[in-house]
Amino acid sequence: MLTAEHRAIIKSTVPLLESGGEALITYFYATLLDDNPQLRAIFNQTNQASGDQPRALAKAVLMYARHIDNLAPLGDMVARIINKHVALQILPEHYPIVGAGLLGAIRKVLGPEVATDAVIEAWGLAYGQLASLLIGAEEALYADKESARGGWRGARRFYVARKVRESDEITSLYLRPLDGGPVLASLPGQYITLRVTVDGEEMRRNYSLSDESGAGEYRISVKREAQGKVSRFLHHELQEEESLDLFAPSGNFTLAAGAKPLVLISAGVGITPTMAMLHAALRSERPIHFIHAARHAGVHAFREHVTGLAARHAQLRVFYNYSEHREGDAVPAAVGMLTQERLAQWLPPERDIDVYFLGPLGFMKSVKQSLKGLGVPEAQSRFEFFGPAAEMA
Repeated sequence: MLTAEHRAIIKSTVPLLESGGEALITYFYATLLDDNPQLRAIFNQTNQASGDQPRALAKAVLMYARHIDNLAPLGDMVARIINKHVALQILPEHYPIVGAGLLGAIRKVLGPEVATDAVIEAWGLAYGQLASLLIGAEEALYADKESARGGWRGARRFYVARKVRESDEITSLYLRPLDGGPVLASLPGQYITLRVTVDGEEMRRNYSLSDESGAGEYRISVKREAQGKVSRFLHHELQEEESLDLFAPSGNFTLAAGAKPLVLISAGVGITPTMAMLHAALRSERPIHFIHAARHAGVHAFREHVTGLAARHAQLRVFYNYSEHREGDAVPAAVGMLTQERLAQWLPPERDIDVYFLGPLGFMKSVKQSLKGLGVPEAQSRFEFFGPAAEMA
């Protein structure tokens, strides 16, 4: 049990870990995966190489330590971690392995003079408390998904019913269960996890659902990344009728019911979860403003579909913004950067609105700042990261 003395020790070491946090987590990951290669499938190696995943974990660990007396301020971060863990199938037996690696890294990086036995004991108890919290919440989520209609626990085999080219870079995969049964209803904005083997290596990747889970199938729309092993596999190697493992839909970035005007803002492949949100929202009477930014028309997925929806639904207004306009392409509403001034023209006149936005990190930082500058309440301005969480300040 964590005592007041343990909590004081943890708080006193936070500044030291903040100054060397990234080195600590980088060492932790390297030794963890070298000693436990069976865990490699859980960690995206591209995010490892870029440092994004170590930075995200360092931030989460230090925030937990900083708020060890009161975890309530962590709120959404904890929910996001729990959903990511469930999506990737993190299990109770993984926690002792990770805990041992983390404590070993603290002792190694801080050195014996700082990482005394008392410090390691305090951090061990703190990690145990966090692990218990996460394991309990994750088990509840696993059980909910298993007991719901069409739900399941662990991996379920699906096959590719069809592949559809959506743009020069994005292809949709329609996935149906091999057992022919129903599928768990997803919430608009959620994602699924695929488990595939590429070049003999197991990999797990999250992909947003780009439509509602109707007709007993899921749709994901995947951007082909130059360095993405899994995205290239899905685009070029995985064929229709072939099968792969899916874990049940997860994610807490979901469309909330409401009557306020809804604004969906996306860039690039960030359009995928907003498509599911758009289809769900069109069943209501709320006004919808759909704003999408792309480099040019050739890489703009779902343009014709969304434009057709706008023609059939008076509540929907659509604005496309391209970085460049190529001769012969469809003309967007604007060319150049999606600036605050442009958003001011395209948002509803009132600022009491619900906004969801996704895209590359730089794009999201700009949109977040613009929405704040335009008076949109921060609590009504929601965003999600496709990869590890990053700073949005």
